[in-house]
Amino acid sequence: MIRRVFVLAVLLISTAAYAQKRLVIIDQDGSGPADASSMMSILALLQSPEVEVRGITVVTGDAWRDEEVQHTLRMLELTGHANVPVVPGAVFPLVRTQDESRLAAQLHGKPVWEGAWGGREDVALPAGAAADASFLKGSHGPWDVPPLAEGAPKTKPLDEDAAHFLVREVRARPQQIAIVALGPLTNIALAIAIEPRFAELTRGIAIMGSSINPQTDDPEFATSPRFEFNFWFDPEAVHKVLRAHWPRIDVTTVDVSIKTMFTDDMFNAIGRSDAPAAQYIAKYTSGRYYMWDELAACAWLDPTIITKTRDVYMDVDLSHGPDYGNTLTWPKELKPALDLQLVHAQLDVDLPKFRSMFVRLMTR
Repeated sequence: MIRRVFVLAVLLISTAAYAQKRLVIIDQDGSGPADASSMMSILALLQSPEVEVRGITVVTGDAWRDEEVQHTLRMLELTGHANVPVVPGAVFPLVRTQDESRLAAQLHGKPVWEGAWGGREDVALPAGAAADASFLKGSHGPWDVPPLAEGAPKTKPLDEDAAHFLVREVRARPQQIAIVALGPLTNIALAIAIEPRFAELTRGIAIMGSSINPQTDDPEFATSPRFEFNFWFDPEAVHKVLRAHWPRIDVTTVDVSIKTMFTDDMFNAIGRSDAPAAQYIAKYTSGRYYMWDELAACAWLDPTIITKTRDVYMDVDLSHGPDYGNTLTWPKELKPALDLQLVHAQLDVDLPKFRSMFVRLMTR
């Protein structure tokens, strides 16, 4: 009898442990649904049965924060996830400014993508890509929220700033929450400034950012192989985040991201589903572009989709010259005598497995 009770207790404990969800906070520059990557990456994590999203913190990047907050709230309403908190974060980078960046562009040349500060320059898109022209062109002020194609949300964001929300969550659940950071790292840097042990209180961080040596003829990266927008937009934040003592740092690089085009076949497969997430994508997503953020989210969910990584010590150029914001990397034997942290940089992907996984998540 005692043996039976013991076995039953072990089974119950094992079942409870198996059923326990992975906790995550998504930090994202959630631009509108015409920009597929931001919203679809959030949905990848929301749609996973293995994950509990504790909140979505929003930062200016591809678009301005206030507009991004509205798009994110509305997406959550339309896809059945309106219970997830949305928390406004930083409007501006820590140091870099729009005016100084415009001056630097006159001196050193323009970046192809400037996000909230002006959209995309007139260069040829990579083969197979298509994008919504209204998303790629122009910009508006930081406090303006144009009418949303998907309609205005009825829900409201939390009356709290992202940095304090992040700190509060990890203090309440030490070593239980992972951070998946898919935009500029300003919110994460501010959380570290408030709580210097913030990184150590998490289960680690997955970052969409950096570029090492992408093999491409895409002009955005072929001529500037160390440029990546999220790192470029707020280099000082990247510097602070990469120096923090995380249990683990995984970085989805440009090198692997540019291998993951969102295809018409994927779009059509998703559109055939009646799932709310699938119907949101079918109705509002018009772009076909690299799946930057979706790959980072899915690689956090299932690391086996990544087939090649390189362990490097990583930082960012803060020199305010032509390479300001570019990725810096070193192997162990060549790194500076500084407190740099080891980064697991993703370089290649099992593309069929990733695409199948993503379609499956969107059609749940």
